[in-house]
Amino acid sequence: MSGRPLLVVVGDTLLDRDVEGAVRRIAPDAPAPVLDEEHVAERPGGAGLAALLAARHGHDVALVTALADDAAGARLSELLTAAGIRVYPLPLPGATPEKVRLRAGGQILLRLDRGGTPQPPGAAPDAALAVLHAASAILVSDYGRGVARHPQLRGALQDAKAPIVWDPHPNGPAPVPNVRLVTPNVAEVRRLADDAGSGSTLATAQRAGHLLRRRWRAGAVAVTCGADGAVLCHSGPTPLVIQVPVVSDGDTCGAGDRFAATAALGLAGGALVSEAVQEAVAAASAYVAGGGVAAALTRSDPPPATPERIGETEAGRLIAEIRARGGTVVSTGGCFDLLHVGHLATLRAARRLGDCLIVCLNSDASVTRLKGPDRPLNGETDRSRLLAALDCVDAVVVFDEPTPEAVLSWLRPDVWVKGGDYADGGPHLPEAELVERWGGRTVIVPYLDGRSTTRTIAAAQAATTRR
Repeated sequence: MSGRPLLVVVGDTLLDRDVEGAVRRIAPDAPAPVLDEEHVAERPGGAGLAALLAARHGHDVALVTALADDAAGARLSELLTAAGIRVYPLPLPGATPEKVRLRAGGQILLRLDRGGTPQPPGAAPDAALAVLHAASAILVSDYGRGVARHPQLRGALQDAKAPIVWDPHPNGPAPVPNVRLVTPNVAEVRRLADDAGSGSTLATAQRAGHLLRRRWRAGAVAVTCGADGAVLCHSGPTPLVIQVPVVSDGDTCGAGDRFAATAALGLAGGALVSEAVQEAVAAASAYVAGGGVAAALTRSDPPPATPERIGETEAGRLIAEIRARGGTVVSTGGCFDLLHVGHLATLRAARRLGDCLIVCLNSDASVTRLKGPDRPLNGETDRSRLLAALDCVDAVVVFDEPTPEAVLSWLRPDVWVKGGDYADGGPHLPEAELVERWGGRTVIVPYLDGRSTTRTIAAAQAATTRR
C-alpha cells in the first residue's frame, strides 16, 4: 500500500455506455430516427464513477460494490482495475445494471436501461469488510439499488473509525448514525424531507437540511444547489453558504460524485467539515467548467487555477504590456506577513512612481530563514492573495531565495522601491547595484512611524500575557 490516504467508496455501480452517431434518415417501418453508430464509449457509473474520478486525480481508492457474473460486470471490473482501483465485489443476483445512451449531435435521443428490478447483494467477503476498517475516509455513494442497505456493510460502517461522507438516494436507506457529512442535492433533499414548502433554494436547503441532520443524527448536511453552490447545515442554527467560484453551463453528470469524493478526502486530511465542503464546491465547479465527465476521464486533473495577478506568467504578461506602450515598471519586495497600514502606505507610494507595481514576495521558506522558525504567521498563498487584492498592486511573484536578486534579474524593473528603514544611513541595499545594470534606479519611500509586523506581534503577545 502507498502512504497516501485510502478512500473507500461503497455503493451501487453500473455500466454507462454512450453510443454516438449521426441521424440522416427516418426509419421506413416506423416514424423514428435511424442512428448510424460511429463511436461507443464505456465507463463506470454510480459509485464506480465516484471511485474513478478520485483515482484519476491521483488518490488511492478502493471500491466495495455489487457485480453480477455477466459481461457487464466483467467489463466494469476491467475498467475499474485498469484505473488502479481495488475492487471488492459482492455477488449480485440477476444482471449488472447498465445505462445505454443513444446520442447524436450532442443530444441524447434515447436512454435504454438494463438490469431490471434491483436485488439484494449476497454476503460480503471478509476482505470487503476489512478494507472499511483500513480506510482513511469512506464515501457511501448510494444509487438506490441495495448496496447501502446491506446489513454487513452497515454494521462495518457503524464501527468504522474513518470519517464517513454519505451521498444519499431517495430510494435508498437512511445513513448510519453519526456520519460526518451527508451530501444530498436540493431536489433529493425535498423528497427525503417530504418538503413541499415554498421559498428560495436557500430557505429550502436550510429548512430541510436541518430536519434531515437531526433525523439522521449526522454531524452535518451539505445541500448541493448547482450553480448556487452549497448550504452547510451543522449543529448551529445558522447555515454556512458556500458560493461557486465559477458558474458554467457544462455537463453536470458526475459533479455530485466529484463533490462528495473531494469532501471525503478533505476530511481524511484533517480538514474541518466547513473547509472540506468549500474544497468540494470548488472541485465540483471546476469539474463542470472543465467539460464534465467526458473531459475528466480523458485527461488528468489540471493544475489548480492560479489566482488572477499572481505568478510569473501574469507578471511577465504585465511587463510586456507596460513596456509596449513605453510605461514604467515598478517593483518592491518583502515578507508582508501581517499586512498593516504601514505596508499599505509603502505600496501606494511605490505604485505612484510608475505604471504598474509588481510585488516580490518572500516564500514561506525564505521568511523562516530570515525571521526564525515561528514565522511566517500566514502562508505564502494567503499573503499573495491579500496583496493581489489591493488596488495598488498589479502582480505578485513569490521567490525562495533570501533576497529577490534572482527574480529581479528577469523582472528588470525600471524602479526598485524599498521602505524607510534603509534611509538615514541604514543598511546598504544589496539590490541597488543589480538594478543599475539594466539602467534601473533604486528609491526609498518612508514608512509610517510605529507600524511594523514585529511590533504588532509583540503587542499581541504582551496583551495575551497580561490576561
